Amino acid sequence: MDIKVIAFDADDTLWVNEPYFQETEKKFCALLEDYLPQHTTAKELFKTEIDNLALYGYGIKGFMLSMVETALRIGGRDINPEIIEKAIAYGKELLEKPIELLDGVEDTLKALKDKYRLVVATKGDLLDQERKLKKSGLEQYFHHIEIMSEKHEKDYQKLIRHLDIDARQFIMIGNSLKSDILPVLAIGGYACHIPYHTTWAHEHIEHTIEHPRFSKLEKIADILLHLK
Repeated sequence: MDIKVIAFDADDTLWVNEPYFQETEKKFCALLEDYLPQHTTAKELFKTEIDNLALYGYGIKGFMLSMVETALRIGGRDINPEIIEKAIAYGKELLEKPIELLDGVEDTLKALKDKYRLVVATKGDLLDQERKLKKSGLEQYFHHIEIMSEKHEKDYQKLIRHLDIDARQFIMIGNSLKSDILPVLAIGGYACHIPYHTTWAHEHIEHTIEHPRFSKLEKIADILLHLK
């Protein structure tokens, strides 16, 4: 490998994210228990989120709007206004969550930063992801920050052109096979998957990957051994 750039997903690769969303979803579903069983409300919320992706993109603000829309659809026009207020409050709590780095992240970045150009390549709301990166204390390690509305092949190709490298000089590290791995392999890059114990349903894929430029790592520090 002639790797020049190492790109990292952010949420659930560098720091904790999805468990906070799941915790908020449970509170929201409990809030509407007088209207629907919690598992049914969870399905309705997920449907609303997927329907709204093209309008709101990924991130907490879109999630907040989807909670409000779902509550109004389930509860109707006579829904208690306090439910809407609480849904908004839950979203604001999400925005204020502390940044909890995953094990080994900062030590790994320190070990890599003088040998490679390091990049953050993540999806989500621009303001929210910038806020999380600043609060994380990791900003100093990265040559470039790319906050993407989607992670399709064309989005990675645009990033690689911006970095002025060949795809085979690029390696992506992330927890989502769908967003972080498959598109990068398709354009000729390398990709390393670090599974996380919780993943949003929208990012799930069923099949396994066998590819000469694909590796599965147990933890982020394993990239140091992989690149030797």
